[in-house]
Amino acid sequence: MDFLAPSTWAEALAAKAEHPDALPVAGGTDVMVEINFDHRRPGALLDLTRVPELREWHADGGTVRLGAGVTYARVIDELGATLPGLAMAARTVGSPQIRNRGTVGGNLGAASPAGDSHPPLLAADAVVEVESVRGVRRIPAGEFYTGVKRNALEPDELIAAVLIAPPSGPQQFCKIGTRNAMVIAVSAFGLALHPDRRAVGTGIGSAAPTPRRAAAAAEFLAGELDAAGLWESRGELPEGLAREFGHRVRDAAAPIDDVRGSAAYRLHSLSVMARRAATWAWDDYRRAS
Repeated sequence: MDFLAPSTWAEALAAKAEHPDALPVAGGTDVMVEINFDHRRPGALLDLTRVPELREWHADGGTVRLGAGVTYARVIDELGATLPGLAMAARTVGSPQIRNRGTVGGNLGAASPAGDSHPPLLAADAVVEVESVRGVRRIPAGEFYTGVKRNALEPDELIAAVLIAPPSGPQQFCKIGTRNAMVIAVSAFGLALHPDRRAVGTGIGSAAPTPRRAAAAAEFLAGELDAAGLWESRGELPEGLAREFGHRVRDAAAPIDDVRGSAAYRLHSLSVMARRAATWAWDDYRRAS
């Protein structure tokens, strides 16, 4: 197995173009496990840890450009207030050692249905910026996941950054696992309120072949809030509305039975998490008035 170690982004793109079978590695929290268990044996490893551009983030024109090599720990420490949903999810990832190494870009590249960053990225309408020697593409998060552990990258492309607009309203993230910490999600749910456009964002994790939105549920909740004048009045969220939203989120999922949990449990937990997330986010919205 060859080991490629570019020190600039241009070198990384050139290496990927020359070796399209090279597997990118940043934190290595997914890749090295697969290699150690002989689940994957790429022709080459493309080490991106020496590329400084990937470790940078900045706000530009109302959007945060989060480099693909920014770790979960930095998201928590540096962007907790700016990107609250993603920071909430980052706090649930593995152990401190994993959070110090693992990256949002790596989570996107692995495209696991259980990846913790996917639900908040979907709920926040994030865009994935990818690049090759041929140029730059921007892919909406909802179009990035194409199958179980498959994504929309072309063989010569690398993930450069994630573009996320800071929220105009509260965000929430919920996760169910077989224990309280250091666990892969049995199911997960992300929610974002967008009062500036009277919309609701959603993201479902570990309950379908790919991370996905609950689009119909989000449209239902946003429409009911609008019809009742609650966006303006910030009145209490009716319990029945939150419960119905949870049911509709459940209906958007397509889980399976596996060693972590049954499909029935995943559906039930999603309904409960969606109801709670909507209630918590709405309570935060009311308090901010």
